[in-house]
Amino acid sequence: MSEPVQFPLAAVVGADELKLALCLTAIDPKIGGVLIEGPRGMAKSTLARGLADLLGEGPFVTLPLGASEERLVGTLDLDAALGQGKAQFSPGVLAQADGGVLYVDEVNLLPDTLVDLLLDVAASGTNRIERDGISHRHSARFVLIGTMNPEEGELRPQLLDRFGLNVALEGLPEPHARQQIIRRRLAFDSDPQAFCAQWAAAQAQLRERCQQARHALALIALDDQALAWITERCYAAGVDGLRADLVWLRAARAHCAWRGGAAIEEADVDAVAEFALRHRRRVTPQQQQPPSTPPEAGQQGADNQGGQGDWGALPPQPVVSGARREVPNWAKKP
Repeated sequence: MSEPVQFPLAAVVGADELKLALCLTAIDPKIGGVLIEGPRGMAKSTLARGLADLLGEGPFVTLPLGASEERLVGTLDLDAALGQGKAQFSPGVLAQADGGVLYVDEVNLLPDTLVDLLLDVAASGTNRIERDGISHRHSARFVLIGTMNPEEGELRPQLLDRFGLNVALEGLPEPHARQQIIRRRLAFDSDPQAFCAQWAAAQAQLRERCQQARHALALIALDDQALAWITERCYAAGVDGLRADLVWLRAARAHCAWRGGAAIEEADVDAVAEFALRHRRRVTPQQQQPPSTPPEAGQQGADNQGGQGDWGALPPQPVVSGARREVPNWAKKP
């Protein structure tokens, strides 16, 4: 049975930041995958499936909803091990995704234990199964793409941090963009082969650019200057741990390779900053700004009168010592 035709990534309207993040992950899978946030109907799965084509011939595997731990990691046949003296392994989703993309829809709805296991294997590239003293390990190198709708629940910060990059999709495209999206979707549904043929050149160009960047990656140094830029900004953002620094540095190098550069520049660091910090930041960009100098007394009064200072503040009133103030409508003592 042939695989269904996938909507080409090059034909996706908008979502430029997400397409860039996916391309950077294709260039350097060690970045650690991408977590895509956004409301329903934003073509998150379509974009994720487009990444498999950029990686080459690797499979695109979807983790089924409600999957058990055995379905994820695979199982060992103890009877065969005892009778034949060797471990007989039935592969799970992790083995099937080796060399390709593992797509997890609504990752925030999975049990935390499964998410933790999934992220551990994605980071190590190896899946190990142990059962009653019998163990088996296999390669499980894949790019992890997770999607979630924040309205349906959040991921714990410890799990969020395990995703390399984080991108949020806007849920309200402008009318012109919406029209383009609908037209292209209808054209694809009407004749998928013809639509893909129409976009074959653009898709091939995108794939070739990723492949060239992947080959050039090893020639780009992870230099001290780029590391200094990144560590200072991670410190200013109040980021816990060091994963953000490493992911950000790798993503900046991948961006340098993507644009065809020979050394990481500050523009590369800036281009991927939000991808690395969005789900790890403890200090907002506004809080990172130095405090402004306090206004002079006259200026403060002008601000209050103009409505731009402290709302509800009253101008100072003189107080006469030694005299009792008369308050209207209050009963006086006889």
